[in-house]
Amino acid sequence: MFFNGVEVMVPEYTHPNGLMAPRLLDVVREKLRVRHYSLRTEQQYINWVRRFLRFHHHRHPREMGAAEVTAFLTHLAVDGGVSASTQNQALSALLFLYRQVLDVSLPWLDEVVRAKQPKHLPVVLTRREVAELLAQADGLYALQLQLLYGTGIRLMECMRLRVNDVDFERLEVLVRDGKGAKDRVTMLPQSVVEPLQAHLLRRRSIHEADLAAGMADVFLPDALAIKYPNAAKEWGWQYVFATTGYVQDPRSGAVRRHHQDEKLLQRAMKRAVNAAGIAKPATPHTLRHSFATHLLAAGYDIRTVQALLGHADVATTMIYTQVLNKGGRGVTSPLDGL
Repeated sequence: MFFNGVEVMVPEYTHPNGLMAPRLLDVVREKLRVRHYSLRTEQQYINWVRRFLRFHHHRHPREMGAAEVTAFLTHLAVDGGVSASTQNQALSALLFLYRQVLDVSLPWLDEVVRAKQPKHLPVVLTRREVAELLAQADGLYALQLQLLYGTGIRLMECMRLRVNDVDFERLEVLVRDGKGAKDRVTMLPQSVVEPLQAHLLRRRSIHEADLAAGMADVFLPDALAIKYPNAAKEWGWQYVFATTGYVQDPRSGAVRRHHQDEKLLQRAMKRAVNAAGIAKPATPHTLRHSFATHLLAAGYDIRTVQALLGHADVATTMIYTQVLNKGGRGVTSPLDGL
């Protein structure tokens, strides 16, 4: 197996009964797919397991334990300078390897210490800054940024929107399989209805051309393509924001139109931030933070905002109250009273 042009020897995975099984990374990939992990999580976990094996000179994981896991995580933090969240992601991948793939349940698995996550306040734009930012974007990117701010959806939730997720009559957007594998409903801003409908008219013509070319299939989750054989070609299941050409599905190998690459919108956001002269380190996710903060400032109940964001715990939503009030805590400085 090759990684970055270098041949990597991956240990064979051996069942407890002594029979040889497929290579370890193939088994990890299989276990991830059985549990419906996302493609991005699968890619990250495979990468971390591979790096762990390389770091310990391709020793079999069964020959290693807490000392080797800790040494690898220390290497990431000290030599690699990775963030706490990245270090914890690597640990999660290794715990998955030992518990779910190798079926190892040892006390040291629970004793490996996770890196302490720093408590940062979210970056939030003012209403004026949002308006200036949106004014600098154009075309499809302007529409997508308006959706992010106007609905509070995440970047990948926007990219994965299907046509039947948008209800123009009820002014609602259905977010399918969001973070934590949960569905939720948020509002559709009236101001984006007309441009979004115009975009979907253009998108429909592309879909009609795909149908004529026999290339209208789209990825469907959870075996829906098997249960409903014709659904993959139907207009309602198409991505709202699709690629300009056909791409190969990394899992099935099928060549078809996929959702737009999120990096394109990230770059468009960066260009708009720079053009608007905004000094804050704003990303597409900043618009979600701004959505929540501005709703709270407008007097909406925090439980309502929690539901729109899809937070499991209201404590997660409470962080926006810390950036909401004037002076940090709504207190006027005594200096201003002189």
